[in-house]
Amino acid sequence: MSNSPLGVVNASPMEPLRVLEEVKRLALEQLGGLPAMVFRGVEQSLNNAVPNGMAGPGHFEDLGSLRLLRQQNATLAMRFRQQLGQGFDDFRGLRVRNRGELPLGLIDDEQLEFQLQGQRLSEALQGRYQRPLEMLRGRLTTLSAALGTTCEMNPIGPDRLAAAFVETFREAEPSASVRSLMFRQYEQDLAMLLGDFYGRINTLLASAGYGVASPEPHHATRPSQPFVADTVEPRQPQAQPQTQSRPQPQPQAHADPGAFSVPGLESVPGREQPQAPSPAAPASPGELREHVAQELADLRALLQTWREGLRQQGVGSTTPGHASAPAAAAAAAAKREMRVEEMLSVASMMQHEPPDAFARALAGSGRLADTIRDHLSDGARRIGINPDQTRFSAQEEDAIDLVALLFDSLFRNHSLQDRARRLYARLVLPYVKVALTDESVFVAHDHPARKLLDAITEACEGNQATTPQDRELLDRAAAASQRVVAEYNEDMAVFELAHAELDALLNQQRRRVDLQEQRAVKASMGRERLGSARAAADSAVGDRLRGQRMTRAVADFLAEPWRHHVIQTVLREGDEPSRQAEAFNLGDALLEADRLAAEHRGKELADHLLGLEPAIVQCLASSGLDDSAARHALAGLVHALATPDRPRNVQAQPVRTGEAEDEGSEERRVWLSGAAGAGEPDPALVASLAGLAIGDWVRLTDTQGEVVPAKVAWVSPLTARLLLVNRRGVRVLAATARELAVLAGAGRLVTGTESTAFDEAMRQVRHRLDKAVGQH
Repeated sequence: MSNSPLGVVNASPMEPLRVLEEVKRLALEQLGGLPAMVFRGVEQSLNNAVPNGMAGPGHFEDLGSLRLLRQQNATLAMRFRQQLGQGFDDFRGLRVRNRGELPLGLIDDEQLEFQLQGQRLSEALQGRYQRPLEMLRGRLTTLSAALGTTCEMNPIGPDRLAAAFVETFREAEPSASVRSLMFRQYEQDLAMLLGDFYGRINTLLASAGYGVASPEPHHATRPSQPFVADTVEPRQPQAQPQTQSRPQPQPQAHADPGAFSVPGLESVPGREQPQAPSPAAPASPGELREHVAQELADLRALLQTWREGLRQQGVGSTTPGHASAPAAAAAAAAKREMRVEEMLSVASMMQHEPPDAFARALAGSGRLADTIRDHLSDGARRIGINPDQTRFSAQEEDAIDLVALLFDSLFRNHSLQDRARRLYARLVLPYVKVALTDESVFVAHDHPARKLLDAITEACEGNQATTPQDRELLDRAAAASQRVVAEYNEDMAVFELAHAELDALLNQQRRRVDLQEQRAVKASMGRERLGSARAAADSAVGDRLRGQRMTRAVADFLAEPWRHHVIQTVLREGDEPSRQAEAFNLGDALLEADRLAAEHRGKELADHLLGLEPAIVQCLASSGLDDSAARHALAGLVHALATPDRPRNVQAQPVRTGEAEDEGSEERRVWLSGAAGAGEPDPALVASLAGLAIGDWVRLTDTQGEVVPAKVAWVSPLTARLLLVNRRGVRVLAATARELAVLAGAGRLVTGTESTAFDEAMRQVRHRLDKAVGQH
């Protein structure tokens, strides 16, 4: 047997078919058994769910679904191998798709879920294995040219592997939970295989003489993605121990002047995205670094002033033991400052320990900053650094306090459930390390750690885990935090990878949120139109009953069937004035018929009613009566009019208790309870709130004190009410600008909030520091 790589080192570029067949053989050999691996992993997950208390109400159905799949194991495994083989046929151009394979027509929800999860899987794999895939793409392009084809499709790329899995199991109809577990297990199994597999294929193609087609990397023409090569290879041990000296961190430079926030600056009400700086903003890398440094300097100055005020008040302490302020200051002067390298070593050592203390602090049992300090002091003692002889440096104090304020703000201003508290608690020490090594995390919008925290908050906020999609989001967010804890060692690529994987799933959630928001808008629009139509009909009925003496039968007809007919006509024929006029004219014609009956003008009355018969029957039919019932009701009306001596009185308009208020009135009453007594709102505030545009964000506080971020999803053209939805696209409140101003006057509505969680948290941190410093 040859000792050459894969036995084909001597293959020449003149033998492309042999090389392609070898790639296909390896693909089927190494990847063909994945369905069986997936079944084993899913079965283990389902079996572990019961003792771990994670089994849902559909657990037994999920076990049955898996059992049916395993009965088809041989068929599904063969189908999967066929799908892998078809990828190579497509690469060679040997297969022409038939009509049954063309993506035409409608697909059901089950197939749509398969497509969405397959897309997410493809995106996650593409990001994780970007570097070897780019190399592989160039070599396959060279191989394709040698075969005389122009196909650029990668037969073993993420798109093909995801499609093979989707096509294999699409018709198997697993339950929703089993389907999600299958995709997750498939991704995990691929992660164990693809790094080595892609490496072997690249080696095979290179040794066979098929190098990259162009000296330019393929990704130069595509948007770059934030992944690094160590995501496809086993992580190597650090060459140096953590306690060795590291270069001092420098603020990251970014090319976009708008990539920096100014935490705490009040923005225009409802501004969704932070606006770019003024034309005088820095543009060159050097100026950008100066801009970041100035922002950080301002923030640190505020923080130190705030901290000094706490010391003077005896609140909190930066030294263990919480001594009084004068004693603490005197004791601190005699201690040496702990080096950043020492702090990082302590934080790295304790990063993997249970985060119970931080979770309790986030729950409100204590100040998070003090808990972090106590935790780090205890860790320092464990590695031989005596806390009685050392103190935290100003840089370390700033990092601890900023992270603590950031996490406190996230929990105060976002609807995060108990399950999320432990998830965030795990991230406290990693983010302290980030703050120590790269303070630009607090001002740079595109910082990887910042984007990951935004994604985790988006996944957790308001998530009650009531649907499989919500539970999957929470599980994926927890996995992202665990990855950071397990792998972060001052390498920001860990945050990039965790964010990319979570964001791929969030993209599906965002599409669902968009649909939910559209449904909320359509429902509100329908209610507004129905309310407007009812108001128009009630006005028409009132105009015809007011001051008019008529028989009871005519009054009842106007108040019920005719009113309903007017409502239906306004709703259905809103763009046809002539049809609406016909409906309103029918009411006037009935009054005329009653007047003719009162004047004993029988012949004219008969002719008049004959002319009205089609319109009256149509009116009764719109109330749900069939033709027979409609004619029976018409006969009753004619009989009443044919008796001229019937009493005629002024009839009162019926009171409609079920429709006295529109559907959102109770909702507004609940929100405004306790706030309406503040007096007339400021006209300037009302005008400002009336200027909120679709997409603008506000922050509401409900009657229980819970903060609800809300977005303007729609502004009614009929009532000028603004429809507010939460981050799940669910309706929160529909209210006028004046009603919102009442809430704002009571301190329960804040405009100018940021659209991302990190931006809003930093704005709140800056506001809190400004307020505290101003009081001192």
